[in-house]
Amino acid sequence: MNLELVMQELEALGKERMKKMYMSNGAHEPLFGVATGAMKPIVKKIKMNQPLAEELYATGNYDAMYFAGIIAEPNVMTEADYDRWIDEAYFYMLSDYVVAVTLSESDIAQEVADKWIASGEELRMSAGWSCYCWLLGNRLDIEFSETKISDMLDMVKNTIHDSPERTKSAMNNFIYTVGISYLPLHEKAIETAKAIGIVEIKRDKKKNSFLNAYESIQKEVDRGKLGFKRKHVRC
Repeated sequence: MNLELVMQELEALGKERMKKMYMSNGAHEPLFGVATGAMKPIVKKIKMNQPLAEELYATGNYDAMYFAGIIAEPNVMTEADYDRWIDEAYFYMLSDYVVAVTLSESDIAQEVADKWIASGEELRMSAGWSCYCWLLGNRLDIEFSETKISDMLDMVKNTIHDSPERTKSAMNNFIYTVGISYLPLHEKAIETAKAIGIVEIKRDKKKNSFLNAYESIQKEVDRGKLGFKRKHVRC
């Protein structure tokens, strides 16, 4: 399938209700409003195709950009490619659920995510923290440096309340993910969550939201989810 055919199929799958929902979360035109599950039949036809993914991502159409992340080849992409994608990710659903997810399946994931976390830019930082959430929730614990993850928990504790809004949310999710999916630091994640307390996220045109990583961890522990790992990160 080429770019034109994929765009036609995506447009046919668009729903006004989904479009309004995406726009309420920060998406803007152009977009069709395609539910992610509805994309699966097209994914089966294409599987992975980096050149097509690049064409789709370059359209600026939210649905096409999301679909690009599903068919991208993570280890074909270079650091420069990921930087280009994050530059074009204009809101958190692209930075955290497209770019960060794709990066998490690459061999350079931690290296790139570390640079983004240190960037000082809201969505880059958010994508960096989110990438670690996808990594920790999928890869074996032995693939990570316990010292490094411990230092990252300390960084979150010391900076979360003064960080940009989307970064706060990703940081909070990092604590939660360490607490559930990275067993060596389960107890430290709980201590960190308690020390941080409730995190307020300010949102334009919406009520502020309040996050509590400690409560979220405890709920998952009660459900028997301690040690949870995903089989797959992308759809």
